[in-house]
Amino acid sequence: MFYEPSQGHGLPHDPFKALVSPRPIGWISTIGKDGALNLAPYSFFNALTGKPPLVWFSSEGPKDSATFAAETHEFVANVVGRDLAEKMNRSSVNAPRGTSEFGYAGLTAAPSRLVAPPRVAEAPAALECKVTEIFRPKGLDGNQTDIFVIVGEVVGVHIDEAFLTDGLFDVVKSGNVSRLGYMDYSSVSEVFAMRRPRWED
Repeated sequence: MFYEPSQGHGLPHDPFKALVSPRPIGWISTIGKDGALNLAPYSFFNALTGKPPLVWFSSEGPKDSATFAAETHEFVANVVGRDLAEKMNRSSVNAPRGTSEFGYAGLTAAPSRLVAPPRVAEAPAALECKVTEIFRPKGLDGNQTDIFVIVGEVVGVHIDEAFLTDGLFDVVKSGNVSRLGYMDYSSVSEVFAMRRPRWED
C-alpha cells in the first residue's frame, strides 16, 4: 500500500509510530526554577551525535519537562530497564503542573553530580545534560509547530555497575525498554554484532 499522511491511511490506527520504531525512551527528569520536580517518559528521544555527546527529546506542547528544561537549562535522561517499565508508564500520568512523578511512581530521586535535576536512583544508567538549544520545528507549510525540541550535551554519566559485563554496558541484562507503535513496547532480549566492512579494491 501507499498513502499520503495528509490524505489519511485508511487503517484502524495510524502506523507512523510503529514504522519508525523501536524508539528508545528518554525518561526525562527536570526541576523548575521554583524547585518543583518532574519526571516523564519521551519516546521521541535519541542520541544526536557522539562528539560532543548530544541527546534530544521533543515535547508536543509546552509540558513540564520542556518548560523546566527551558527555565534551568538542565535535564537528566534516565535509561528505562525492563523491571522499571511499569513505573515508567505510571510516571506518564497527566498530573497537575508541578506534581512530582517520582513519589507518584514510587521512585527515588537521587542527587546528580553536575546538574540540579535529580536522577532516577533505580535506573540502570542516567545521563546528566545541559541544554544547548531549544527550537520549534516547522512543517512544509512554513508554519512553526507546537513541538518543542530540547537538545542537551551530556556532561555526566551514571552507570549501575550491576549492568556491566566485562566492562561493557549490558543492554540485555538491563532490558532497555523502547516504544513501538500503538500501545506496544519492547525490551532488548537479544543482540548481535557486525563489523563495518573495509573497502577492498
